[in-house]
Amino acid sequence: MATEVITFREALNRAMTEEMERDPTVFLMGEEVGEYHGAYKVSQGLLERFGPKRVVDTPISENSFTGLGVGAAMTGLRPIIEFMSFNFSILALDQILSNAAKTLYMSGGQFPVPIVFRGPGGPAAQVAAQHSNVLESIYAHFPGLKVVMPSTPADAKGLLKTAVRDNNPVVFIENELLYGVQGEVSDEDETLPLGQGVVRQEGRDVTVVAHSRMAHMVHQGREELSKEKISVELVDPRTIRPLDIETIARSVRKTHRVVIVEEGHRFAGVGAEIADQIYLNCFDDLDAPILRVTQKDNPLPYSKPLEQANLPSMAEVIHACKQVLYRV
Repeated sequence: MATEVITFREALNRAMTEEMERDPTVFLMGEEVGEYHGAYKVSQGLLERFGPKRVVDTPISENSFTGLGVGAAMTGLRPIIEFMSFNFSILALDQILSNAAKTLYMSGGQFPVPIVFRGPGGPAAQVAAQHSNVLESIYAHFPGLKVVMPSTPADAKGLLKTAVRDNNPVVFIENELLYGVQGEVSDEDETLPLGQGVVRQEGRDVTVVAHSRMAHMVHQGREELSKEKISVELVDPRTIRPLDIETIARSVRKTHRVVIVEEGHRFAGVGAEIADQIYLNCFDDLDAPILRVTQKDNPLPYSKPLEQANLPSMAEVIHACKQVLYRV
């Protein structure tokens, strides 16, 4: 199997290209996806390759084009709906939550909705409060939606291809600061199953569960952790719903201590659900209470120093790991 080092955005582009070539019912629709090649250039070259009927530029009207996509999915097409930012998906919540997520159930199984909602999400760099929302916990709350958050180019490609082929609506959130990250990606038609996490690094002292950009931060901070003589096992869920609690539980039974790291706020966050499932499945295996490292509980400031102070840091992860090991 041949591999190539490409960026996260290139991996997404290849996934869409391959799926559009494989299946003529797949099309891309969203703001600036055609003539401008996507706000983050993820759809570079797709308009030239597939034409304006399959790469559709829309007005700045998220609720409208999302509804159009849901209707297209109900009638046999496979839309990929790109939001210029997942912050703007809030304007389409009625279509996503009331229609895409519930139509199969409300129609008694008559109308599947094979649609992917994708685009950049999470805090970027100094884009302030209204453009820094972390929304995965909201979407994961609703039955009928699958929620995917890849952290590597290989996962981005393999999971997006699977999402396009899925007969259910998939919310596919790409961290805005990962688009330029490089990694090895197979040039074959390789898919990855939804609901299957991965152990990014083996360890013996503490299980750290982190997804999307936080998985990168923890992985890159392993040298800092090793200086503290802490051996971390990093588990990346990759999909938030369905959640691979089995992989997480195996790690917890090995290390007996857990720290959960996420960019979102603490209250009702993804980490709260992961902690609940760990307590239900592994309570007797734990040698310390689960600790969570999250964003501070206020809207994200524009100021760079204040922004850094609000977001999770490697120093906070190290402190939490030392706490569960009773070293502080």
